[in-house]
Amino acid sequence: MTARSDGVQIGISLSSLGYLLAGLGACIAILARDLDEPTGRLALLSSAFAVGLVIVAAVGPRLLRAWSIGVVLRVGSLICAFGGALLALAPVYAVVVVGGLCVGLGGALLVLVAPLMLHGPTAAARLSRVNAVSSAAGILAPLTIGLIDALGVTGRVAMLVAVPPLLILAFVKGPDTVLPDLAEAPSGHAVGRTVALGWLRVVLAVGVEFCFVVWAVARLVDSGLTLAVAALLGSSFPIGMAIGRAIGPVHWRSVPPVVIGGSLAIVGTLLVSLLNAPVVIAVGLVIAGIGVAPLYPVTLAALVAMPGLSPTRLAALGALASGTAILITPAALAALARLMDLRLAYLITIPLLLTLFALSRSSGPAPLINSMAGARPPLD
Repeated sequence: MTARSDGVQIGISLSSLGYLLAGLGACIAILARDLDEPTGRLALLSSAFAVGLVIVAAVGPRLLRAWSIGVVLRVGSLICAFGGALLALAPVYAVVVVGGLCVGLGGALLVLVAPLMLHGPTAAARLSRVNAVSSAAGILAPLTIGLIDALGVTGRVAMLVAVPPLLILAFVKGPDTVLPDLAEAPSGHAVGRTVALGWLRVVLAVGVEFCFVVWAVARLVDSGLTLAVAALLGSSFPIGMAIGRAIGPVHWRSVPPVVIGGSLAIVGTLLVSLLNAPVVIAVGLVIAGIGVAPLYPVTLAALVAMPGLSPTRLAALGALASGTAILITPAALAALARLMDLRLAYLITIPLLLTLFALSRSSGPAPLINSMAGARPPLD
């Protein structure tokens, strides 16, 4: 398999996953209506996805020693497709939870192999480019869900759109590479601190992103919009993500790109939180999406590229970081929303971003984050 075909395969898989995840927020509100369940209970879908990430983080290195990257990609695609179908067609709450868990397990396998298939000195730029396509696909999810629901058919059937490409990938031969378990660098305080800082950066980046992914549509409904219109406007955040990832990480002087992007995300957060006009909220979601877009690719690429450590273990740590973030931050926002207005609860993203700023300026892999962000993909 060539690097280009590897990129196409992982691009298709992450685009399908991006579609499912972007549709998750809109589907939470629709599932609550369809199944007559409290919205807070359906918000546990993001937790089911996170549990899948945590499970794969635990078994991922062992899988990658036994299976080739291509087999992991195919298995992940099949499980993810099954989960998407269950979310679209589930008649009861228990089946919805199983669907969310399957999307989590399958999606986690896709997330696990992505940085391994796109590794190298231009990893951050290549991950950003692939995630840009994924974000562009994510734009379609709330739009399609909102349009179908407005026609009188439950909008969650739109989740079936992601199933065919995932099934195709499940039957297409992928890379034959089986990664060896490379020797680890000597353990110690300095190494442990470096890895811990890199892991925490990924947690913070993903945590901020999923606060918007899970709760954007609910915030728009809270502003007074109907569910169908809110689902349509919910595309604002993935539109911003697609723009931001198409641009790639912005590198200016010695300022880490996570600080540049995160500052823009704070501006968007303030618009979403402090004003209650739907148009302003939608603009805030676009701005936040542009700012949030580079955070995950840059922090993940820096984590996986740490020298002397097994890439399979580092990729698994990246999946664990994502799962931890998705388990904690949307749930924390939901808990705050029960104590205050949802629009004020959204301010939780600001301290997360400020902490990310501080860690990006601290000692450890920050120089690597800067260099990864400055890399650009080759023209061939």
